[in-house]
Amino acid sequence: MARLILFNKPYGVLSQFTGDGRHPTLADHIAVPDVYPAGRLDRDSEGLLLLTDDGALQHRITHPRHKGWKRYWVQVEGIPDRGALERLRRGVELNDGPTRPARVEHLAPPSLWERDPPVRFRKRIPTAWLVIGIREGRNRQVRRMTAAVGHPTLRLVRVAVGDWRLGTLRPGEWREVRLPRPKHNRRSPVK
Repeated sequence: MARLILFNKPYGVLSQFTGDGRHPTLADHIAVPDVYPAGRLDRDSEGLLLLTDDGALQHRITHPRHKGWKRYWVQVEGIPDRGALERLRRGVELNDGPTRPARVEHLAPPSLWERDPPVRFRKRIPTAWLVIGIREGRNRQVRRMTAAVGHPTLRLVRVAVGDWRLGTLRPGEWREVRLPRPKHNRRSPVK
């Protein structure tokens, strides 16, 4: 059986087991041997991080060829108008090339845990929440996308990777899912 761990990565935690001595790591939260992250979340991002002991599953989750959707709740500075949302939906030009089209909608402020430290607010600048779905995973991609349309990200919480959901996990909590290991497709030679 393959092991899959769904972990709610808190703000400030590195998506790795070894650290730099200044920031908490996965080792501070997960004492399960031989599991490794399938993808990553930046230190200043929160939410669902998958870990597994199955290399084939890890590859399937992270490889762009499999085009799995990742969904984020994103608090941005300002109120994005229809034009900004359409630009995100079509894909935006970043310094490392255009992004694939994203799924983007406004989101009512979700009921989330308090972040430590709290998000910075400016009294004169409103904020909005978006739900953003992407099928690629470049470095700080969602943050760069929202900044490219004039709405910097203030808070980013990943709530889904493919069919796996964050659900009711609180920051620092995890749960294990047991999956059957994929069977290798061994075809008999054609005669």
